[in-house]
Amino acid sequence: MAITLHNMRKNESCGFVTMGTVNIKQSDRNIWKVVTSSFLGNTLEYYDFLVYGTAASAVFPQIFFPESDGFIGTLAAFGTFAVGFLARPLGGLYFGRWGDTHGRKSALLVTLGLMGFSTLLIGLLPDYAQIGVLAPLLLVLLRLAQGFAVGGEWGGAMVIVLETAPEHRRGFFTAWPNTGGFSAQILITLIFAWVYSLPREALLSWGWRVPFMFSTLLLSVTYWMRSNLSETPVFTEFVVPSVRKAVPNANMIAATFRDDWRSLLLIVGLRFAEALPYFLLTVFALSYGANVLGIERGTLNSAMLIVSVLAFPAHGAFAAISDRIGRRPVYLFGAVVVFVTAFPFFLLLHTQLFPLIVLGYVIVLNIGHNALNAVQPALFAELFPADRRYTGAAAGREIASILAGGLTPFIATALAGPNGTHWPLVAGYVMFGATLSIIAIWKTPETFRRNLQGEATKVSANGNKGGRRTASRKASSSLRN
Repeated sequence: MAITLHNMRKNESCGFVTMGTVNIKQSDRNIWKVVTSSFLGNTLEYYDFLVYGTAASAVFPQIFFPESDGFIGTLAAFGTFAVGFLARPLGGLYFGRWGDTHGRKSALLVTLGLMGFSTLLIGLLPDYAQIGVLAPLLLVLLRLAQGFAVGGEWGGAMVIVLETAPEHRRGFFTAWPNTGGFSAQILITLIFAWVYSLPREALLSWGWRVPFMFSTLLLSVTYWMRSNLSETPVFTEFVVPSVRKAVPNANMIAATFRDDWRSLLLIVGLRFAEALPYFLLTVFALSYGANVLGIERGTLNSAMLIVSVLAFPAHGAFAAISDRIGRRPVYLFGAVVVFVTAFPFFLLLHTQLFPLIVLGYVIVLNIGHNALNAVQPALFAELFPADRRYTGAAAGREIASILAGGLTPFIATALAGPNGTHWPLVAGYVMFGATLSIIAIWKTPETFRRNLQGEATKVSANGNKGGRRTASRKASSSLRN
């Protein structure tokens, strides 16, 4: 790896540091090493996070909320699923600040360990029959720890790839770690296919614990690989020590909300079209299809397995297109697809025919959702300057996760009703979210040609607020141009 820095200087008039072009030549081996590490990390994080959702739809009502009837028990289980999302913005802010001041790598090692340990403890947790109401209370606490960890994982994993990738292929390389949710879904589907085959007594006593315990294997491999990574050239050379020392840690978060609030609001709006259909199809539909429509869980799992495999070429294609024509057109396309397919998906699901169920999943997830998910990492991170990139991308995405992600199964279950007869309200809910994203992408600046290394930092070397505002205006101007 060769790094050449040109024309680094301090602007005396406004007190902030600027840098000229940073010519970074990365070997293919190095960039793929970073991509693989981030991919495995996101696979583990999403495996740990989503295995909870699958268990919540299948067994948690009986294990942790046995005194509630079926509908209330399902709502309670999905309520604890949503709890994890409440901690995600806090995790995004905490680890984002850590990653922007002490390095991307160190923050990612901590998020990985915390997530794996919390998931292992859930697998060892006594059930309601053993310790009573303490069981669901401990479940909520561990779910909060999961949310806190995953809140810091996504932003760091995407930023470390973005800042290492060649400029003209940033979208392509950052899209691969974002397939971690689908690789995790493949693992979950395969493991739960075995779990569902167990006798019911075995399933409820020890079988449901196996998927949680399995995460320790992923943790060991991923931690080893991630520990061997180097910091990104952008962080080590651009986020210079003199700048970092000039900004107290707490001010890093304050500066993000003060100077980048427009970008944060845009990310919140952009997430609805991506998160609503994903959690609707991967969590809510598993419960709705099995409990309301009587579809075999194995059938739904098979549909998820097919679309999860197809997610990889879809992400690569959409991301490569975004590197050529821009992030905004691809994102707009995905949001429109989600909008127009919300009702057709439920109509296809209600046929209870496997080919049509798979068709519904492919249209919504592989075409609509994947167009959005492939572009998100690069788009979100490119909206922020280097010294607040981790904080901004993580905070914006995870704040949106509360409304657009974690509450989706709970809201969808409540809207559909005990008998599922009000499903059109669920489809309307998805269409409303897609509309918000269409408006947000219309207002979002194009970022795919932004120079991540050559911009001025938005932090003054002497803490001068005027310098921050001046640089912020310059950065905004460069985005518009």
